[in-house]
Amino acid sequence: MSEPKSDPRPATAPVRALDAVMSSRSGNPLRRALWLDELDHTLRGHLPPTLAGQCRLANVDGEHLVFLVQSPLWHARLRLAENTLIDAARSIGLKVTRVTIKTASAPLRPQTPAPHNGPAAVSPTTRNGLRDALAALDDVLNPTSSKDR
Repeated sequence: MSEPKSDPRPATAPVRALDAVMSSRSGNPLRRALWLDELDHTLRGHLPPTLAGQCRLANVDGEHLVFLVQSPLWHARLRLAENTLIDAARSIGLKVTRVTIKTASAPLRPQTPAPHNGPAAVSPTTRNGLRDALAALDDVLNPTSSKDR
């Protein structure tokens, strides 16, 4: 039997799935989504923190920025910051001339439930009021037990 011949090609490490997708043409939507997310963070960084938390960049279509907001109130406030957004976009090389703002029908970001740490603390006044209310209710529901006291 003869010895197996060695492969003349150099050994290479396997390509990671993300690298494989990003290097092919099918990675274009993923590259665009990552670019939009990075641009969203950059542009919202030029807005007041309260406003930045209520909006999100949805698209860039040529000279046109499209933002989503949580409610009509934030729509009006973002409209007032339109020039700030255009200036910020131009400062990073985009040729933006207008901003469209749409009100979202669903939350812009996934909602995370608040942690539940058990019952809330109750003030002594509330505790005494509840105790008195329960005693009064007990007197109404069990009139004979109040005579025994």
